[in-house]
Amino acid sequence: MLPKSDLQFLRQKIQDLKNALFFSQNTSLLRIATTIVSVIKVDELGQMWFFVPRPKQALHEFDREFPVRLEFFRKGREYFLHVSGKAFIVTDPEDINGLVHDDIREQIGDDLVLIRVKMLKADYFDSSVSSLHAGWWGDLKRQLHTWMYNTRPGYKPYYLADAPLPLSVA
Repeated sequence: MLPKSDLQFLRQKIQDLKNALFFSQNTSLLRIATTIVSVIKVDELGQMWFFVPRPKQALHEFDREFPVRLEFFRKGREYFLHVSGKAFIVTDPEDINGLVHDDIREQIGDDLVLIRVKMLKADYFDSSVSSLHAGWWGDLKRQLHTWMYNTRPGYKPYYLADAPLPLSVA
């Protein structure tokens, strides 16, 4: 399990970036469309809560849990974040009432669906590291780092589950 300080770091970064691209990686015929989401809350269990637009199909026809990927980015920030995990469609009124205000609660029934994502892996990319090494010498150092470690400088993976997710073919 992830140490509390690392989870706090990820919570802070997610709350700072706030918006993400939401990709459902479900293989079934019906899946939630790719959309931009705004994270409402990241709890102490490593779960993100947000809304997606309600699909035109009946909600009970969708899988209740499915794999997802979220890509957080914000212009002007020197980092970005990719999160993989398992999403759950939340329909329990007690969960919904505990998270949202009265004005948002009215939109849930008609326009929005509450989604809870259990984060399993988070990839943190610090782009300020690459800007420190300018010129051909910096390019050479970045290339050697990529060849030797198969990652770019500033990359830091976080595994929030006991076992990492299997790699998926894109």
